Amino acid sequence: MKRESLQSHIIYEGVVFDHSAGDTVCSECGLVLESHSIDETSEWRTFANESGDNDPVRVGGPTNILLNDGGLSTVIKDNPKRTKSRNLRSYITLCSEHYLHFFTISNSSQLHLDVNYVSDALNFSSRLGLVATIKDRANEIFKKVEDQKSSRGRNQDAILAACLYIACRQEDKPRTVKEICSVANGATKKEIGRAKEYIVKQLELEMGQSVEMGTIHAGDFMRRFCSNLGMANQTVKAAQESVQKSEEFDIRRSPISIAAAIIYIVTQLSDDKKPLKDVALATGVAEGTIRNSYKDLYPHLTKIIPTWYAQEEDIKNLSSP
Repeated sequence: MKRESLQSHIIYEGVVFDHSAGDTVCSECGLVLESHSIDETSEWRTFANESGDNDPVRVGGPTNILLNDGGLSTVIKDNPKRTKSRNLRSYITLCSEHYLHFFTISNSSQLHLDVNYVSDALNFSSRLGLVATIKDRANEIFKKVEDQKSSRGRNQDAILAACLYIACRQEDKPRTVKEICSVANGATKKEIGRAKEYIVKQLELEMGQSVEMGTIHAGDFMRRFCSNLGMANQTVKAAQESVQKSEEFDIRRSPISIAAAIIYIVTQLSDDKKPLKDVALATGVAEGTIRNSYKDLYPHLTKIIPTWYAQEEDIKNLSSP
């Protein structure tokens, strides 16, 4: 079996394992064979700067930026039947006997606060099947906002969801606000939108420069939307080519709306036609919005749809939106 490593991609005879997205993709047609896969290999940690070599070392757990101590300290719970001083002496003796050099008695209220946020952040990420790099970025953003002590009194679910949305954008794996909203414990799109604007403003004040969010393209959503609909290989390939061609024209619609409209169009040119309501459900775009986007794309369809997929006559015979 041929194996070739290309950055975060590993190719095995026509199948691409995209570790950054957690997807298994056919390199010929782009069909997602498996999404949100879990890497069950060992998690290695290396301390190259300290040891002077690049040998990986499997030691210790991963640090968590949301915790004040990074999750590296030991939490000691007091025994109500003993005095704190006696407990402390016992723990010091125990640590000395076992050559331990670091422990803390953490503030229980602060620990409870941090653990709750860690739990919510992990839940949001897990429900969307996001990779570790996006989780870490979201944690980093949330920690910066939390350290400024200016988010008190605000909807924390909306704050966490907005951090996740920004992290997805910055890692070039964008999710729609509606997708983020679906896992945000009841936080509305409006609340998440306001939280996003507030977080960006706070980060800009801290860094003294504008926050880079990355540019969203319709193609960023195409593979996931097509997979949700269970589209055939050739139809997926045609949709991906069509969305790239559409960027050459001045279509003043959101990238998500354009992606949804192109998916609907290419399925109407195939044997497996998808109803508009199914496309709306899979993409999270309202049916009326898809119709309006279809109307804007309609004059350019002969130049957008690849000729190997549909003849010009078939494209012209499509019903007008």
